[in-house]
Amino acid sequence: MIDLVDIGVNLTNRAFGGDLDAVLERARVAGVRRQIVTGTSVAASRAAADLAAAHPGTLYCTAGVHPHDAKLCDEQTLDALRGLAKLPQVVAIGECGLDFDRDFSPRPTQRTWFARQVELAVELGKPLFLHERDAADDLLEILVPHRASLPAAVVHCFTGQRAALERYLALDLYIGITGWICDERRGLHLHELVREIPEDRLLLETDAPYLVPRTLRPKPKSGRNEPAFLTAVLDTVATCLDLDAEEVAARTTRNAERLFGLAP
Repeated sequence: MIDLVDIGVNLTNRAFGGDLDAVLERARVAGVRRQIVTGTSVAASRAAADLAAAHPGTLYCTAGVHPHDAKLCDEQTLDALRGLAKLPQVVAIGECGLDFDRDFSPRPTQRTWFARQVELAVELGKPLFLHERDAADDLLEILVPHRASLPAAVVHCFTGQRAALERYLALDLYIGITGWICDERRGLHLHELVREIPEDRLLLETDAPYLVPRTLRPKPKSGRNEPAFLTAVLDTVATCLDLDAEEVAARTTRNAERLFGLAP
């Protein structure tokens, strides 16, 4: 029986408001036994923590502020995240980082509040759940001085090029692969790059409700991704690595347990 961990899923998104119990059951049946619910703001992190508390041993969560919302941060934000991070179900600080693709927050503001969240992770001894789009140089400039003091970090939903991947791996970061790898229009480069990720640094995620795997058959009429579809990501990654899906599942689950401190 496949045992998977979805390391990045947005279960507090309103897309799951009407049928969350059914979504969780479909995930369980598909072998996605545990999920890390992503916190993207103080309010979303609180909601993620509440949801995870209601499903102990199955759901965990992160606490952080996405770079899109960096413009809303202040000192009270950090105090709130610090408090949330002390809850047992909160296993990482994030989703935090830099997004120079959409620039929903000014870049200097993004840098400031990413740096503050890195410092918070160091203070609390928590791993980081990282977001990066078109900003690898700036993200690394902030991250590198703190790397030795961080227990671990994962680059969530990696979609970049070889140069960025090599720099992340040189820092011993984990790499999260989503349904982007299943997209023949924009993800084919990941078919080769996933082979470069050491077996003890590879993680799988859906980023649901976003990024429905385009290899999925039949495709959901709703257009919504969900944790049960992690098996489509698994199958594509396994094909790229020329390995059995069961072996890739076992490896990535061990990695998720190690990164987030989950019991086997």
